[in-house]
Amino acid sequence: MSNKIHRDEKNFNQAALDYHKAEPKGKIEVIPSKPHSSQRDLSLAYSPGVAVPCMEIHEKPETVYDYTGKGNLVAVISNGTAVLGLGDIGPEASKPVMEGKGLLFKIFADINVFDIEINEKDPDKFIQIVKGIAPTFGGINLEDIKAPEAFYIEQRLKEELDIPLMHDDQHGTAIISAAALINSLQIANKNIEDVKMVVNGAGAAAIACTKLYISLGLRKENVLMCDSKGVINHKRENLTPEKLDFIAQTDIESLEDAVKGSDVFVGLSKGNVMTPEMLNSMNENPIVFALANPDPEIAYDIAIETRKDVIMATGRSDFPNQVNNVLGFPYIFRGALDVQAKGINEEMKLAAVHAIADLAKEPVPEAVILAYNLQNLQFGREYFIPKPFDNRLITRVSSAVAKAAIESGVAGRVISDFEEYEHQLLDRMGRDEKLVRMMQSRAKSNPKRVTLGNAEEYNVLKAAQILYEEGIAYPSLLGEKKYIKEQMERYGINLDVPIIDPNDDDQEENRRKYRETLWKLRQRKGMNEYKAKRFVRQRDYFGPLMLKHGDTDALIVGFSKNYASVLRPVLEIIEKEKGVDKVAAMMMILSEKKPIFFADTSINNNPTSEDLVNIARMAEITIKSFAIEPRIAMLGFENFAAISETSKKVAKAVSILHEKYPKMIVDGEIQPDFAMNADHLSDYPFSKLGETPANTFIFPNLESANLSYKIIRGMKVAQVIGPILMGLKQPVHVLQMRSSVDEIVNLATVAVLDAQRREAKK
Repeated sequence: MSNKIHRDEKNFNQAALDYHKAEPKGKIEVIPSKPHSSQRDLSLAYSPGVAVPCMEIHEKPETVYDYTGKGNLVAVISNGTAVLGLGDIGPEASKPVMEGKGLLFKIFADINVFDIEINEKDPDKFIQIVKGIAPTFGGINLEDIKAPEAFYIEQRLKEELDIPLMHDDQHGTAIISAAALINSLQIANKNIEDVKMVVNGAGAAAIACTKLYISLGLRKENVLMCDSKGVINHKRENLTPEKLDFIAQTDIESLEDAVKGSDVFVGLSKGNVMTPEMLNSMNENPIVFALANPDPEIAYDIAIETRKDVIMATGRSDFPNQVNNVLGFPYIFRGALDVQAKGINEEMKLAAVHAIADLAKEPVPEAVILAYNLQNLQFGREYFIPKPFDNRLITRVSSAVAKAAIESGVAGRVISDFEEYEHQLLDRMGRDEKLVRMMQSRAKSNPKRVTLGNAEEYNVLKAAQILYEEGIAYPSLLGEKKYIKEQMERYGINLDVPIIDPNDDDQEENRRKYRETLWKLRQRKGMNEYKAKRFVRQRDYFGPLMLKHGDTDALIVGFSKNYASVLRPVLEIIEKEKGVDKVAAMMMILSEKKPIFFADTSINNNPTSEDLVNIARMAEITIKSFAIEPRIAMLGFENFAAISETSKKVAKAVSILHEKYPKMIVDGEIQPDFAMNADHLSDYPFSKLGETPANTFIFPNLESANLSYKIIRGMKVAQVIGPILMGLKQPVHVLQMRSSVDEIVNLATVAVLDAQRREAKK
């Protein structure tokens, strides 16, 4: 079913005008990228300092990539002769579109853009203007130039310039639709060499698409191309040079006759030209790419109602399988720029095609599913093209393009470490925290067995799939086996991992030994053998007993129950670490700038001074395991005053820490905003924090810590990981109720690192 958007066109049109008119007007701006606050900064930026890099570039022209922004600057150039579905509206009217293209370059691939609208329709003069300004740019994206001039302009510029250049209207659509074609043919169980294709439309995009399909194996004699006058066959006269390449030796003249017995229909024409009768005349499992916008050649709802076996893509975002150029051009240019390619060749385009096609077959991240308000998403008829907001596109496509440029000999710079390059791409986008990537990389190096409780829940199952597919852990599912399998079937989650049902016959021996262990542990605390026999059938006890017996390396429980009720069996079974009187919990909060840590957020209601000391010590040890130096602020609502009872409690804890652990970077009592501000800290030169902000915050009571992190979690201004349980001999962590998939994956990653640390310690 489609989730078609119903909008009031009048209100929408006004909203579009208001959006573009709001200050600052337009959609892109130029901002300084270097310090400029002092006279010295300005003298380095301009006169006299700027003369030095000028002369370096004069002597060694290739150093322009070292001393200027050329290597990350693309020109989006148009003469406005074929804008969107608006036609020849001129250069000024095309500017909003070109600015929009610049916005997409920036937000999807962090590429800077100048949009340039040229008032020139003569192809040769247009070419001379572009050649004249080309030294400014690392790459050129031609946009919205009408055919057939677009073919001539692109070909000439590719021959005469030595930077990446692409007419996206042609090749962007070709690359994305080619990836869709590869995957849809797999779903249809058809070979590209055998299929018959009808291409409706013979403009720049249609010609480029068909040529790329042929390079993938489509046989030219199996293609019928149609323009507004019908099939381009041997009877036609006065055809453009581009159309001459696709003359078919056939008497078929109409689109209606052309689609009979065909396997693939690619529409790059206008809306509603394909009827249900025409669709019914196609072969089994027909592939229909109805790419006209805003109205497809055949409406999506009509197509799927007409043929249940249709495999369909459109150019619209409100239907499945959108052929959207944003899946390609930002990342193609990103990869080309990063190796200083001399152009964008066929090898680079094909590399992008296969990277996009392959990505659609991988498990879909939870963030993508949530972004599109979907229950589930997996490779098949309704998902064979990646979604535009899939953050993996930048690493997969850019890396593939860069590799192809290097291997085909057009790269001016070689990337030797592609793993590091992918990290750089993610750093550039700021969409993935360095710490999480580091943690997952470490987990993958030595994955551990992690048992996940509440495995009947979709979020837990999806997290298990990600942990398994990414190699972060060896997950096992704890819960009612029958229901877990039903849920896996329902959501299309295929996992070859152990399913552990405490009540299943195959767990009889484990129930026996777990019962004996539980009874021995609790027989002097109100537990008799009957209770032990009953309790081991409950997952809240079975999971910790698995961990106790070494039948799993780590345990993740919770999700559907309150924290305290799930924690109780854990504390009854898993021993505390030596020297620990009370366990505590800590949250890791990943802000844009750096990770910070809050403790205790979940267990100790009103800790004493001694409890605060122990919490700070456990936090220090845990944070160091993440390769981070903890700088601990003991929080209060006063700064080094110790007037209130709470402040006195905190001050006493600080005094103990300073005396017993003089090497710890810890101080307080201090207010959190002061602890996070270097200027404020400078007012307290005696503090062990110095002038470097704290990254770890020990709260004076449970309420303040819990409420603080939950406000942050609720505002969704940072990623939250935890609670990380501290003070136990074995790695077990309790989820927050209704944790997201990402939160479960991240906490399981922490559990793997916890298990690794304990293994190394032994």
